[in-house]
Amino acid sequence: MKYEASGISQREFSKQNGVPSKTLARYVTRHRHNAGEPEQRRWVAVELERQSERDCRLTVVLSEGRRVEVQRGFDATTFRQLVSALEGL
Repeated sequence: MKYEASGISQREFSKQNGVPSKTLARYVTRHRHNAGEPEQRRWVAVELERQSERDCRLTVVLSEGRRVEVQRGFDATTFRQLVSALEGL
């Protein structure tokens, strides 16, 4: 895990990498909890692209090429429910 290898505090890592500290803490806890389990989940690289304002969207590519894509103006509550369901898989 990049954070653990950095040798800096979660707060500083969050600040340097633009990640909310609560999000990092949640993933660190989850990673440490799963560290003793077989490799079922893995971290993946994410590349960001700049797009025009009118073509603003977020795409998450899952295993086996499945994709989740949301457009500007998506319903955040529904998206949270979707992410929660996917995390349970």
